[in-house]
Parts: sequence; C-alpha cells; structure tokens
Amino acid sequence: MPYRSADRRRVLAAAVLGRSLDSPGSSDEREPDPEADSEEGEPLRSITGEILDVSPHLIVVETPEGEEERLVIAPWATAWRGENVSPTDLPVGAHVIVRALQGGRVVDRIWADITRITGVIQSVGSGRRDLTVELYCGPHRGRRTIVIPYGASGRLRVRHPQFEPGYLFDAIGIREDGVAHARLPATSQPPYRWTSVPKPPPGYGAQARISGTSTWSDTFDWGERGVAYPMLENADSDCQDAGVSCTALPYLALGSALSVRNVCAGRTSVLPIVACGCLAGRFCDRCLECGTSPRGRIVELSPVSFVELGGELTKGCFNARVGLG
Repeated sequence: MPYRSADRRRVLAAAVLGRSLDSPGSSDEREPDPEADSEEGEPLRSITGEILDVSPHLIVVETPEGEEERLVIAPWATAWRGENVSPTDLPVGAHVIVRALQGGRVVDRIWADITRITGVIQSVGSGRRDLTVELYCGPHRGRRTIVIPYGASGRLRVRHPQFEPGYLFDAIGIREDGVAHARLPATSQPPYRWTSVPKPPPGYGAQARISGTSTWSDTFDWGERGVAYPMLENADSDCQDAGVSCTALPYLALGSALSVRNVCAGRTSVLPIVACGCLAGRFCDRCLECGTSPRGRIVELSPVSFVELGGELTKGCFNARVGLG
C-alpha cells in the first residue's frame, strides 16, 4: 500500500508537524501558527445529562456523575428534539446536550435525545409507511437497526438516493423508546460503495495543517472529550478497517494529542485520539457550513467536543484544520 512507504510517511508527517523536508529530524519546533493568537470569543461549555426539571427560565440537569446542574435559560435559547421546539416543551427525563455561555451557567442551545446514525446499509425492510434499515457501523460499533419515519423519508431520499446494501448512510435523528429514528440527512450520500473509497492525492507538501471535514458521533462515552481518527495502525487500534481515507493523512497513534480548529467559528482545541474513525474515513464528502471544505473527513469528534468548538449538532459538520497538538 502507498501509505506504508517510508518516504510517503515522511512527507505526511512533515506536513502535519509543519517541518521542512530538507531537515526532517533536525528540530521539533513548528513554524509559527498564525491561528494561535486568533480571537476565539467567549468560551463555550457543554453539559450532558438528564432533565430533572425545566421552566421558562431554568433547567435542572443531572449529569452522568450524579451531580445537579442548575442553568439559567437565556431569552434567545432554542432547543431541538426531532424539530425545533421551545426549551419548556422538552420532557423531563430527556437526555440532553446543553451549550452554555457566561462561565457555563447560561443556556444558549439544547439538543434533546439526539443521535447520529452513520453506517453501511445492510438491508432495507418494507413497511406500510415507515422503513426499517439495518446498518453496519464498523467492527468496533457493530450493527444497528434504525427506523426512517414516513415523514422524513422524502428528505432523506433526496440526499441518499441509493437505499441499497453496500452504500453509506449518515443521518441525524432522535432516540425514542430505545430506537433511533432518522430525521435529517447529515450529508449527501457518496456515489460509490463503501469498499470503493477514492484514493488520496499524491501528497500535500510541507504544510503545517491539513484541512477537511470534522463531524461528530454519539458512540463516544457520554460526556467524553476526544476524537476518532481514520489513519491508525491496525495493531494499535485493534481495527481491521483502519487506515482508509481519501485525504492524505499521516498515520497517528491512539492517545496522540490533535489540534482541531473549527474554521467556521474560529475556535481551536487540543484533543486526544481515543478511537478509530474507520467509517468516517470512507466518506469522501465536503462540509458546506462556511464555504466548501476539501474532500474527506479528517476527524470525528465526540458530541461534547464538537459543541465546545462551536459546532451545531443538527448541521453535522464544520470545516476543520488539524495538526499535532
């Protein structure tokens, strides 16, 4: 495979480290990063948990650690639970991800019972109205059965024209009674089967950052901060589908610190690689949130990390730039 070439690896490692190819081992210092001192605005805090109580001005959330968070709801705050709703319409017991401002005490946005459904279509069951779809979500995520409600099927079909085994599927929905119901397409379906990912370009040269698409996944532990990365060694990640991407990414190891920048929001965070993003690497798509990103998903973030970098969960992606932290 071309990724196994020592010269190839040296080029890609130099790109992500910002080193000169003329002296690959002479220094560990990176070139100055023009983004390092950029203004990121007010810090964002993400709180996850279960709603204990909600009123027009206050929401009480029990975190996974069993602590209660009492948060003020801003007058402009909005919520989403399958569709945009008022925060007061959210039911007690709903699992939420809250974006908070002003020291993490004022609610700006709430997503309730949200889930992301990313996988390879295995079968599509027939039904009178709703469709049942079985997905393969990678060797470490297994299989998942989802429901596509009749009312959402038209919207999903527009951007996922191939409802056939072997094609990729990516949608955002809600969890109801333990079942995932797809509501919104998270991307336009790639036109190829999942085993036919386009090859990456020959090389990037010596650039300090690699650009592409950042998405999110709810397969992380609840409240976990970190990223899944496609280009991991099989032995290191214990994932036989690792090492596939249409973007010229270098191989990295679990536990590496990765600097992720949301180009759209101007926010940067250094996050650990905690999982294999083998399925994300098979999507050679673009993010259109602020301009058009280069093709390819370069990282898949936990929901908490995605929100704290200024991402909107229902939009599903942001244009990103990554480098070693």
